[in-house]
Amino acid sequence: MLPLRALQGGRLDGLGATRHFHHGPLAPPRARPRAVWAVYNEPVNPVTIGGVGFGVGQPLALIGGPCVIESEAHVLSLAERISAVAAERGIPLVFKASFDKANRTSLGSYRGPGLDEGLRILERVKRDVGLPILTDVHEAAQAAAVGEVADAVQIPAFLSRQTDLLVAAARTGRAVNVKKGQFLSPSDMRHAIAKLTASGNDQALVTERGVTFGYNNLVVDMRAFPQLRQLGVPVIFDVTHSLQLPGGADGASGGQAEFIVPLASAGVAAGIDGVFLEVHDRPTEAKSDGPNACPLDELSPLLERLTRIDGAVREAAARA
Repeated sequence: MLPLRALQGGRLDGLGATRHFHHGPLAPPRARPRAVWAVYNEPVNPVTIGGVGFGVGQPLALIGGPCVIESEAHVLSLAERISAVAAERGIPLVFKASFDKANRTSLGSYRGPGLDEGLRILERVKRDVGLPILTDVHEAAQAAAVGEVADAVQIPAFLSRQTDLLVAAARTGRAVNVKKGQFLSPSDMRHAIAKLTASGNDQALVTERGVTFGYNNLVVDMRAFPQLRQLGVPVIFDVTHSLQLPGGADGASGGQAEFIVPLASAGVAAGIDGVFLEVHDRPTEAKSDGPNACPLDELSPLLERLTRIDGAVREAAARA
């Protein structure tokens, strides 16, 4: 260790020699980072999904439903029950469900009813329950058919760089929700948005769903929310997929649903436009993503908590 006298007066030599080092002018102080609510008030291009608005001045919205269509009766029942809870809590709802989970861990895992049957079922939800619909596409050839039924087309996170898929989704004229890849930074998403706008679609949303953190694990960087918002599009937080443990259950994905409440609360406090939740009435029996799904009977208290937090954030933003 250097003796203290060698460190005083600009000397940095413990061997008796004196050496002076020169300091140039101090760098100007960095601009003070803006508070969360300052970013929250930034102009965001408004997006509408079947009458549900996303963006500045719009209430916190919920995109919710099961991971995958398990049966027609189950989806209709779940849609009605989620709709009742959302209405009770005053939260606009977009119903989500996949007709085909093309990226399951194992070949033998349940994928869904397929494009034609899945869209028929989702059309029933839209007609009979009266909810706007969001579903995902894995191939460009699926986009046109999905756009005939769904109010929003979703791009899976693993496919968020696929140009042909983004262009096909944009050309449906529907809102396009792009999941941020687990391997991408927030600023990388500007390229996906640019592909949509260049294809004539300005109804883009971006969803944060966690970042790969070693093997079989994801984390959420809360700094991502204000960074994504600066891209000028509404920001959604996919809470339940962020708690997935990809491939961590010996041929299937595990999950940590016990952390839904704290993670969702933190995301809403950061200032977002919508919450994405996979909801199931019997998560232990779910055919996909049960370990990280929100149990239906826990949805109401969760939404009550989130609306309170969102109200506090909006109040702070209004005073800023």
